[in-house]
Amino acid sequence: MPATTTSTVAPTAAPAAPRAGTQIRLTDVVKDYGLAVPAVDGVSLTIEPGEFMTLLGPSGSGKTTTLNLIAGFETLTSGRIAFNGDDVSNLPPHKRDLGMLFQNYALFPHMTVAQNVAYPLRERKVSKAEITRRVAEVLELVQLTGRDDNVPSQLSGGQQQRVALARAIVFDPKALLLDEPLGALDRNLRGALQAEIQRIHREVGSTFVFVTHDQEEAMSLSDRIALFNSGRIEQVGSPETLYREPETLFTATFLGDSNVFELAQAPGSTVVWGDRTWAVEPRTVSDRARAAEHAALMVRPEDVRIAQRADEVPAGANAVPARVTDVHYLGSYRNVVLSYGGSDVVGQSRLDASETQLAVGQDVVAWWRVERQRVVSR
Repeated sequence: MPATTTSTVAPTAAPAAPRAGTQIRLTDVVKDYGLAVPAVDGVSLTIEPGEFMTLLGPSGSGKTTTLNLIAGFETLTSGRIAFNGDDVSNLPPHKRDLGMLFQNYALFPHMTVAQNVAYPLRERKVSKAEITRRVAEVLELVQLTGRDDNVPSQLSGGQQQRVALARAIVFDPKALLLDEPLGALDRNLRGALQAEIQRIHREVGSTFVFVTHDQEEAMSLSDRIALFNSGRIEQVGSPETLYREPETLFTATFLGDSNVFELAQAPGSTVVWGDRTWAVEPRTVSDRARAAEHAALMVRPEDVRIAQRADEVPAGANAVPARVTDVHYLGSYRNVVLSYGGSDVVGQSRLDASETQLAVGQDVVAWWRVERQRVVSR
């Protein structure tokens, strides 16, 4: 009797559930006030459902104007904005169904916490029973249960911002837009509320679009960052990508500190800076640097090491003579300020606080691993 063969087929995995929230897509968006350059100049960006996207940049870079265009507070000069594929470019703000959180809270001073939070629901003619249920739920979410009958003047700044956040999400908006909401708070309170916003984003699962000029805030909160510069997006990516793999010198210097060496020629297998020739790995050269007329080599301070003599530099590392011009003790590390190669180029090395102390005026050799550098356009 022939043997019976049994085949086991692994069950097909169920498709992943779609993320909650709304996709926001900007296509060639322009806002021109008739000045020398448009405030927003051809911005295209897709914010995925449930994503925490931060619009980051210096003052006047176009990030807040872009947020206002998404909200409908500003009208487009040209381009298109779509929510889940539906064109909303000409919809007024109240028909876009978005939550907004501002720096100044914008609470009604004569209303209680519960009344402030309930306001968007009353405007939408939600039943009293449903309002009571939703307000209780969202106050628990922002950890303000029991403060229902307080008025804003009885709350701290952080508590008032929690009330504003509760009001912005109580009606389950398509997305939440946050315009520098923590800018008026002190550093410790900002850190606590950053953690709260992150937690609420995870629990609610909605799309969050956050505007800030604070690099650390953007790095700690975001799934992705859109870095703005002069009305355009300089680079989009995860915080780690923008920090470790910047495309341009603007990105490299805006997010964190950098040691920057401007190059006289396009990068090949080596680059030349002054009388130094340094090795280059192709994967450390940004796409924009390959096509750029001018490039720079940058190294993060934590990747720059210091040797007392040239023969202490590991084989294969890039190195340059340097002089110590200052040393700052910052608790867990020392920040060493360096002058490179007898030039006026100043850089930094971030060393463990327990490492050998260096003296101001001491001549040393700065070095780094080739894979830890980045060649960017400038």
